[in-house]
Amino acid sequence: MNGASFSAAETGALNRSAAYASIAVATLLLVMKGWAAWSTGSTAMLGSLADTALDLIASVATLAGVWVAAQPDDLHHRFGHGKAEALAAMFQVVLISLSALSLAFHGVQQLIAGARPEAAGDGILVSAIAMAATLLLLVWQRHVIARTRSLAISTDHIHYQSDLLLNLAVIAALALDQYGGFAGADPLFGIAIAAWLAWGAWGASQTAIEQLMDREWPQDKKDRFLEVLGRHPELRGLHDLRTRTSGNRDFVQFHVWVDGAMSVADAHDVMDDIEAKVQAEFPGVEILIHPDPEGHVDSGLAAAAVPTGEDVRAGAEPG
Repeated sequence: MNGASFSAAETGALNRSAAYASIAVATLLLVMKGWAAWSTGSTAMLGSLADTALDLIASVATLAGVWVAAQPDDLHHRFGHGKAEALAAMFQVVLISLSALSLAFHGVQQLIAGARPEAAGDGILVSAIAMAATLLLLVWQRHVIARTRSLAISTDHIHYQSDLLLNLAVIAALALDQYGGFAGADPLFGIAIAAWLAWGAWGASQTAIEQLMDREWPQDKKDRFLEVLGRHPELRGLHDLRTRTSGNRDFVQFHVWVDGAMSVADAHDVMDDIEAKVQAEFPGVEILIHPDPEGHVDSGLAAAAVPTGEDVRAGAEPG
């Protein structure tokens, strides 16, 4: 089941519940890790604390993003507010990147100074509790994402997935330093965590940028869309297919060829039938169809190669 099967109110409520859960977990971990960083002096734990502080800020931004995205269309936003999620995701990316740079700098300083952490047992216990709380949050976020396809929650989910490895790295760093005699383990793990955060920020930014830039749907999704259109016997051809995604909403527009002798009323019925078949396979998608008499091709972008009805049924890519 995908998110478009739910009402806007249900989708918004689910997304907000995930954002509130993220804020609650981040607040709890911030307090615990603040105490652990103070008591251990660990660079890796300090990095984990910085990451959790940014988690809290990012989770508040996520809540704002999903709240704005859930607002209904209005006169000034006729396509909805879905891009608020992409903006919230990009805000998270900036915060994660700043955290990675700060942590890497601190790790290098500690490595040069040769500083050692203390009270490793306390730090390991806090990290283990943090992993348990994060796992519970990830389970709920996955449940919400499967139903809403929220970009902001998905980005938050990626960040908290990295937190599992981050907390595991903190445990390893403290254990190696205190019990394994590896003096440089803590700052080295801190630098490695910084690299991991930077990589996660890069990956998380890509989907947000694609939505903000109105990138076309992936090819496999477009192929499925064409296959659905090809089931309609009245469709003689298709061209100028344009697609985009905003938040958890999909938009598509295209031109179709129909019999030039068909009345306006009959053509309207054909367009309604096409929309119904598409909606059955792509619930909630917003469709704009422009009917053309068979053989007519507009100038500009629409003048590209025009598949026939048989081509569309075979999955040909429209121009």
